Amino acid sequence: MDIENCTVFTNFILLGLSGRQDVQQGLFVLFLLVYGITVIANLGMILLISIDSRLHTPMYYFLSNLSFCDVCYSSSVSLKMLADFLCEQKKITYNLCVVQMFFFGIFADVECVMLSVMAYDRYVAICNPLVYSVTMSRRVCIQLMAIAYTVGFMDMTIFTYFTIRLSFCNSNIINHFFCELPTLLALSTSDTTTTEIAVTVSCSFVVGSSVIIVLLSYSYIITTILRMKSAEGRRKAFSTCASHLTAVAIFYGTLFFMYFQPSSSHSMDTDKVTSLFYAVVIPMLNPLIYSLRNKDVKGALKKAVGTKLCTG
Repeated sequence: MDIENCTVFTNFILLGLSGRQDVQQGLFVLFLLVYGITVIANLGMILLISIDSRLHTPMYYFLSNLSFCDVCYSSSVSLKMLADFLCEQKKITYNLCVVQMFFFGIFADVECVMLSVMAYDRYVAICNPLVYSVTMSRRVCIQLMAIAYTVGFMDMTIFTYFTIRLSFCNSNIINHFFCELPTLLALSTSDTTTTEIAVTVSCSFVVGSSVIIVLLSYSYIITTILRMKSAEGRRKAFSTCASHLTAVAIFYGTLFFMYFQPSSSHSMDTDKVTSLFYAVVIPMLNPLIYSLRNKDVKGALKKAVGTKLCTG
């Protein structure tokens, strides 16, 4: 399309989850509750880990960073979504749309890498316990987190570069509740072939390498567990692995479904449900999946509550 005949849109209109006002009011209450639980649970986890010295280990260091990541990438979507439930017209400027996509993508990438880092941490703890304290030293843990954020920043810089090169000439209406790359590709009047290839390659590297690390780590973990003579030890190890693998399957499954299909195959209504799940629901579930089933965390929580009651 000739760029001279292209209408330059400075605002997009988000259709959101529903156009009915009565439904939107109900959704506002529901997702305000979900977001509140997300923030309280994750910030509570960070606080609990920071104040209890027994939780100052690599595993809980990664859990606290995961909680921080969940709050950030949920907030990048939920705050705007909640505000739109109360607005008749859900406008978002072009610049804010790009910014929202950028920061959501960074923290989603960080979470993706974090899942592989946590799998590697469990591999070292179960398969090589004698060298665990050396292999997973504080310096190594900080370096792994730095790598996760660097990967997220570089990945989304690539996405953003290709996004700002797109033209939106026919419509400024986004059939979604936030600015996500697949929806922008579907709306664009530009040739998105190069962008789709770049996105596929980038996602394949980030998600693919993370999945490989998870699979390799757990293949060694399962082999080691099966060789354990203690039934209690096997039960405890399998329980820990099951929780993590459940979260991994849910998160990676939705990412694969969302990003590893051509734009022509996307159904916007299906994409909205998928995005809602991994952008809003999963950050709420993570503290439950990873931490609240953990005896150490439960003990720390009881101790913290007991101390508060005594001092109060």
